[in-house]
Amino acid sequence: MKRSRFTEEQIIGILKEQEAGAKTADVCRKHGISDATFYKYKAKYGAWTCRVPAG
Repeated sequence: MKRSRFTEEQIIGILKEQEAGAKTADVCRKHGISDATFYKYKAKYGAWTCRVPAG
């Protein structure tokens, strides 16, 4: 299996960047990924971006 170019933390950071208001196309261009890859990451890691700290 091919190793990912980005760590899970980096992928979550990319997703948060888009959620903060940046356009998807701009985020993809900045990080050198395709739209398809972005949406694949969002499907896999999207639930992780809305974690609320305990306490």
